[in-house]
Amino acid sequence: MNAAAAPDAATGTVLEGLGAALRPLTAFCLDVHQHPELSGQETRTAARFAELLAAEGLLTAPQVGGTGVVGVLENGPGPTVWLRAELDALPGREETGLPYAAAGEAAHSCGHDLHLGAAAGAAVLLARARESWRGTLVVLGQPAEETLEGARAMLTDGLYRRFPRPDVVLAQHSAPLPGGMLAHGYGPMTAGSVTLDVVVHGTGGHAGAPHLAVDPVLTAASAVTRLQGVVARECAPAEQVVVSVGSFHAGERANVIPDRARLGLTVRAVGPESLERALAAVERVLRAECAASGCPREPEITRTSSSPLTHPDPAATARVREAHVRRFGHERVAMWPPTLATEDFALYGDAGRALHGEEGIALSYWMLGAVGPAAWSAAPGTTAAEKMAALPANHSPRFTVDLRTALPTGIEALVTGAMSWLGRD
Repeated sequence: MNAAAAPDAATGTVLEGLGAALRPLTAFCLDVHQHPELSGQETRTAARFAELLAAEGLLTAPQVGGTGVVGVLENGPGPTVWLRAELDALPGREETGLPYAAAGEAAHSCGHDLHLGAAAGAAVLLARARESWRGTLVVLGQPAEETLEGARAMLTDGLYRRFPRPDVVLAQHSAPLPGGMLAHGYGPMTAGSVTLDVVVHGTGGHAGAPHLAVDPVLTAASAVTRLQGVVARECAPAEQVVVSVGSFHAGERANVIPDRARLGLTVRAVGPESLERALAAVERVLRAECAASGCPREPEITRTSSSPLTHPDPAATARVREAHVRRFGHERVAMWPPTLATEDFALYGDAGRALHGEEGIALSYWMLGAVGPAAWSAAPGTTAAEKMAALPANHSPRFTVDLRTALPTGIEALVTGAMSWLGRD
């Protein structure tokens, strides 16, 4: 057996245990799906994840960076590979109609339950086949990814000082691709972003006497409309930039002009220079609209969260992608273009040096298909792009994950990626 084949043979040995482990792992995913918890509140989810890791012999630390979980399995000298998954769900009521749908005002409509199940599954299989690899495995359950706060909180809590420093950090994310497929990118995978909370100040008054008031609703509405011109007229056509206003709150009664309106918006871009230029334009527009309306005060503009763009290490990406192609075949491993979704995963690498003080930690990140064969076949369109556009996307209340195809593939993908470092020669 030559050196190149050794990790693949060892990977096959590790994955022999998948069939026996799949039923309890599926039950774990269903349980997490039915009990979603919002960012920073993931106590039950974290406890379930930690229990599963501890049962396989991982030394498990809870409450890292809030509700974060870290499991460590040392297995002799060798590389240190981290697997990261997210604990949190999104606000909103699930509308999938699934028999195990969540009933409250939170939902796993981004696939984090799948990510947790796949990471737990990889830990289970690697722990049960320790004779097939050498090194250290660290499995990370990260809180508050949806608010872009969790990675920062864990790193600030001494993540890389308290636990073995990673040589590589691996992560995957569900996407509306057919279950059983993976997709890698060789450039930026997700955008950099800044989230703004904006308070527009007016002068309240009677709805029948608007001339005696300064209406913040009109000012904020004008700003929402005008902000769309930032991308259309202030960014080069080749730049990937988007400005989205996701929340607008003002007033309590139809016959009262309120004294303030609040906006929540995000600015996203694939390039850091584009992001800063768009942010400057957004702030300029907000201040100008308030000045044009004669608002009594300048708007309050607060940056509530931010994330760098996720640009996985090219060498690590090539290494993992080649391992995936050998395992799954070319037809199941696609390419992924840059998107304007956001992540805080980049902070585990060089983008987070100010937080963790380390350099040269490689990151590998790929997309994991989540759509079942029946749903994919029924989706309108003849091309993959047309079908993806028609299917409910991540963050939709109707987004669903086909666990029968996505979970085993996600487990295989993480094990295969990890074994491209841990496999014994």
